[in-house]
Amino acid sequence: MPLTGCRVLIVEDEYYIATELEGALTDHGATVIGPIADFSQAMAQVKRDGFDAAVIDINLRGKSAYSLAEELLRQHIPFGFATGYSADAIPARFRDVKIWEKPYHMQKIVDDLAGLCKSCRSQPDAR
Repeated sequence: MPLTGCRVLIVEDEYYIATELEGALTDHGATVIGPIADFSQAMAQVKRDGFDAAVIDINLRGKSAYSLAEELLRQHIPFGFATGYSADAIPARFRDVKIWEKPYHMQKIVDDLAGLCKSCRSQPDAR
């Protein structure tokens, strides 16, 4: 399974989307942390670490998750945005971040996360 051994944080405030994403990732071998819908809880988890990659919704109950993304960049933790926003609406400082637009293609997220987790494992000193 492509995500075996990969610990993925899910930050998503829409219950059905979060549940579907969690199921798809675990079906492909991932260990899922979350889903977390609350910004403060998500930031606490990001600061605690304990995961290899993250999937972040940009808008969490009306609050922007860009500061979560900035913290992940600071810690060199790979992540992608799972969002209803188009790529051109995302700030330029995140231009190298994966973007999965809603409605999701779950296999694309699985494949991209497998690559992110693999690159994370191949660079143990990066974090």
